Amino acid sequence: MDFTQITIELVLGFVALFVITRLLGKTQITQITTFDFISALVIGDLVGNAIYVHEVGLFHILYAVLVWGLLIYVLEMITQKWGKSRGFLEGKPTIIVHKGKILRDSLKKSKLDINQLQHLIRSKGVFSIRELEYAILETDGTVSVLKKALYEMPTKKELQVNFEEVCLPITFISDGKLIEDNLTEAGFNLTWLEQQLKKENIYRVEEVLYAEWLEGSGLHIQSF
Repeated sequence: MDFTQITIELVLGFVALFVITRLLGKTQITQITTFDFISALVIGDLVGNAIYVHEVGLFHILYAVLVWGLLIYVLEMITQKWGKSRGFLEGKPTIIVHKGKILRDSLKKSKLDINQLQHLIRSKGVFSIRELEYAILETDGTVSVLKKALYEMPTKKELQVNFEEVCLPITFISDGKLIEDNLTEAGFNLTWLEQQLKKENIYRVEEVLYAEWLEGSGLHIQSF
């Protein structure tokens, strides 16, 4: 197999995977389930076969990738339109801690042990089972927790502390590159930004590693 053929097959395989990923949506990554993970492996293996197995034609593999992606897409459409099918096709969340008590049967059904449960809740900032009121194992394998009232962080409302409106910081410069759209959206221009940089003895945007604007706090600048 010459390098030209390998290059063509890699490019076509890359395009096919990109199209399939765009069609299936972001949930394939952000809310990946066991089936989604297996599907990703299968699609990758199909493209791999197109490159390294001489007996298998590229267009046969592209057809297989298309059909597999279409099946996944149809499955997603079914779960979106018919809610009753979600439990069977995607699985259901499982309560594994109920009112502070570990549900051993639920752990067994979910193929979890105590050590795995401790690992999951630690990832949520809970380091003791006694702090939990509820814990739910989600369909993607993560756990959602609700702490007992005694261990919940008090809110500003509960402490009767004055609070201000929350604003989203806007990045103006990242890794020495100006983000003009963000600058314009915030109501500023390049002249204003250059003036702010000069106050910090910085005379070129390329000298700035990171700069962000936060309403009420002003401009934060970090140079290289």
